Amino acid sequence: MTDDVRPLTFRDGALYLLDQRLLPGEETWIECHRYEQVAAAIRTLTVRGAPAIGLSAAFAVVLAAQTLVDHGIEGEELRFGLAEAIAELATTRPTAVNLFWALRQMQAELDSYPDAAGAQVIGILRAEADRVLREDAAANRAMGAFGASLIPDGANILTHCNAGALVSSEFGTALGVVRAAHERGRSVHVWVDETRPLLQGARLTAWELQRLGIPCTVITDNMAAHFMARGRVDLVLTGADRIAANGDTANKIGTYGLAVLARAHGLPLYIAAPTTTVDLDLRNGSEITIEERREEEVTSYRGQQVAPTGVRAANPAFDVTPAGLIAAIVTERGIARPPFTHDLSDHVASSRARAELPVSGV
Repeated sequence: MTDDVRPLTFRDGALYLLDQRLLPGEETWIECHRYEQVAAAIRTLTVRGAPAIGLSAAFAVVLAAQTLVDHGIEGEELRFGLAEAIAELATTRPTAVNLFWALRQMQAELDSYPDAAGAQVIGILRAEADRVLREDAAANRAMGAFGASLIPDGANILTHCNAGALVSSEFGTALGVVRAAHERGRSVHVWVDETRPLLQGARLTAWELQRLGIPCTVITDNMAAHFMARGRVDLVLTGADRIAANGDTANKIGTYGLAVLARAHGLPLYIAAPTTTVDLDLRNGSEITIEERREEEVTSYRGQQVAPTGVRAANPAFDVTPAGLIAAIVTERGIARPPFTHDLSDHVASSRARAELPVSGV
């Protein structure tokens, strides 16, 4: 895989989403003309991964503006309709903070042009969504460059869920770090946790790594300790869906368990995520909302029932890894070290200062 794999693209007035539910068997694109279609795609994991969710929501606001203007809605009614669309999009996934960040960016840009109307509103929102997309792409590359310094030649890397190009605009977050190390000529091998219950590791991460030509081996989630104990894992590297001010990190369910295992075996756990994933309004991980998904995702897989009829299932989509178990957090602004509070605050402030530059200065 090269830069041609991306989870979304906007062209000819429509947002196209690569249906990640069907990978690796099918590469099917969903064509969205209305924001409600994007909201449904986010809820159903057609598009997934914190950065990609935020990007999809940003372009969904553009679609909402197009629909309203096409129906002749102008003035305060137009802005009210956009506010309703933004509010609905904000309900789609509760944990990934990038969603709320992107929607705030779109609302703030709209508010900065109070006299704009009609096609001008569409243009303003499209330009902002494009800017957010470009900045995410640049952040991914920068994260890869910084994070590659943490990957020694010959490293065996254990990862969880999927944090590659499919979760972002391109290149990826945690897998972007692996990719950058690989591109620098380092020999690496990735242990790919299958990631129950939806198998994002086995289906998506292995698919991306295979296309990149990076050696990988899929393992079940409960094999991690076995390989750590035998000295066959050198580090754990994952993405994140929300990072609190103190460094506590929410990621796909199972990450916390890997962190505990890594500490028990003297291995570092690294997190790679853009500063848009850092939520400085939350003091620690206890304040992170954990999404509870449908029981059927655990009791069945792709329509095939795997548990007895009527049995109950718990399905938290994420868990929180305490900052004390994390060796470093890589963002597009550098590598944050424990205690994380100061470094993360500086990274976010630096990123915001850059975002305030004119587009030509980005």
